[in-house]
Amino acid sequence: MKKIFLFAFLMVLGNAFAQTQGYSTNDDSSKTYYKIFGKGEPLLIINGGPGMNSNGFEGMAKILAETQETIIYDQRGTGKSELKELNSKTISMKIMAEDIEALRKHLKIKKWNILGHSFGGMLASYYATVYPNSINKLVLSSSGGIDLTLLKGPNLIEQNLSKIEKDSMNYWEAKIEKGDTSYAARLGRGRAMAPAYVYDQKYVPIIAERLTQGNSTINGLLWQDMQKINFDCKDKLKSFKNPVLIIQGKEDVISNQIGELAQKTIPNSKLILLENCRHYGWLDAKEKYFEEINSFLK
Repeated sequence: MKKIFLFAFLMVLGNAFAQTQGYSTNDDSSKTYYKIFGKGEPLLIINGGPGMNSNGFEGMAKILAETQETIIYDQRGTGKSELKELNSKTISMKIMAEDIEALRKHLKIKKWNILGHSFGGMLASYYATVYPNSINKLVLSSSGGIDLTLLKGPNLIEQNLSKIEKDSMNYWEAKIEKGDTSYAARLGRGRAMAPAYVYDQKYVPIIAERLTQGNSTINGLLWQDMQKINFDCKDKLKSFKNPVLIIQGKEDVISNQIGELAQKTIPNSKLILLENCRHYGWLDAKEKYFEEINSFLK
């Protein structure tokens, strides 16, 4: 169960309204819901989770849309991208990469930039190995990594929590594992975990709320799939020549070593470690975070 919580990485809810919204059709005839902001060179933003919708990315999309076109979408089975069944035949990394490519074709985009945050960085890395010719530039924002190193390292979520917060997290996790899926239990767990994700603790309430919104079935299916396929993008990314920006907090729940591994593996890549920052660069280091990304994407 802790694997599931480890990747419940979140985004702050925004109030931006999309200029365009609609649905693309996937290879299995299911639909992917998307929203578009701004004008200019297209940037697809892939949210974290897995198992969370894209609602929390609207704020980021609006800021980045000041200099380009930004696109957010609900990953299959989340938000408005509904599925009739959730199982290993409908949820996998391969299928989710195919959904992204179907969206690109639907929007008639020849090549686009990609920003993947947290689990979204893992999915973006995988997409880059399958459809490298569809990408101009790639941003890995607090990415979970280009392989499964994350599962072998220390749990930095727990290390960032006080004893009281850890005890509270364990209490609520135990209740949820025993079948209590109530909002109160999910919010209790979220409040205990949230302090690990941000350096600036004023954002804890927003993050705690976001942590209540994940789909644990999708989360579990994707982690099972990544272990089944031995998720490892290193060999193929060694030949990915396009520019890549790797950006994360120095005190991130993703270890700096994971970002460093990506930087050493990908030829044309740059690593930025943000000071006084954990998992959410646009919160803890807003000015520097957007400055680095916009400069890179120009």
